[in-house]
Amino acid sequence: MRKNLIALVGILSASAILLSACGSDSDSSSEESSTSTSTSASTEETTEAAAALSGTIRIDGSSTVAPYSEVAAELFMNENPGVQVSVATSGTGGGFEKFCVGETDGSDASRLIKDEEAAICAENGIVFEKIQVANDGLSVVVNADNPIECLTTAQLEAIWTEGAALTTWGQIPGLEDSEVKDVALKLYGPGTDSGTFGYFTEEINGEDGKITTNFVDVGEDDNALITGVTGELGAMGYVGWTYYNESRDKVKALQVDGGNGCVAPELENVASGDYAPLGRGLYVYASDTSIARPEVFSFFQFYLDNQEAIASAAGGIPLTEAQYAENLALVNSLR
Repeated sequence: MRKNLIALVGILSASAILLSACGSDSDSSSEESSTSTSTSASTEETTEAAAALSGTIRIDGSSTVAPYSEVAAELFMNENPGVQVSVATSGTGGGFEKFCVGETDGSDASRLIKDEEAAICAENGIVFEKIQVANDGLSVVVNADNPIECLTTAQLEAIWTEGAALTTWGQIPGLEDSEVKDVALKLYGPGTDSGTFGYFTEEINGEDGKITTNFVDVGEDDNALITGVTGELGAMGYVGWTYYNESRDKVKALQVDGGNGCVAPELENVASGDYAPLGRGLYVYASDTSIARPEVFSFFQFYLDNQEAIASAAGGIPLTEAQYAENLALVNSLR
């Protein structure tokens, strides 16, 4: 991801230089000169506007959304050097704890805000808007050498639900005679503050937080989950798509059968809605008082205007055209 980001920053910087150079070409015809003058003036206005922005923007929350926000922050600061954007990862729940008492300007979230969290925001006078910035296919990952290709949501529930204590793959319903029936089952999962934890338990087990205790809790360290699954043939975990996507040479994502056949967590399946029920939106919540500040409003506008490039650099899944238009209109309405 880092190499993609550096390349993207270079491309954007080169484009700005090229536009500036084109605007100063003194050998152009009168029509071209007029256009160049207009372009140059526009570039100068943009540069002046960027230079005028200053302040600090604080974002915290989901480790799944963090790769997108980190890219957005670095690209935005590259164009707006007077603004400092910090992105921390205390989990979706941990992010809302800070956001709802006014400690942050934006809260990365891989699930919707809970009623009790929204109530705390209301108690503290925090009015917020939910801005979708990307899509995600929550991926169930196994060791690359595991021959199993697909599990149903019912099988996943049998593995992960509260009270489950399966010790081998052969104890999974339907896999009693599989090649891996005698292989030890080792589970890795995110901590309770994670939006991924909340989303997975609700969609697979029917209730947010309802889960077996028979798993290794990696907290907000998604890379630790990938490492754990890589190290054991019978390991399994669930993680945001960006972490799976950048680790395809280390782990394998299972196809999931939600009732309409096995579907892989690939970009086109997530965008079409076919990867159900583990396809989801990724969000940044913004408070009304924060987004009223010009630097914060400009950041969220920049985030959406560059969402495809940001998703590409983060190794993730961009918004659809309809999602982009809807969320950009939302942000512009907050000015």
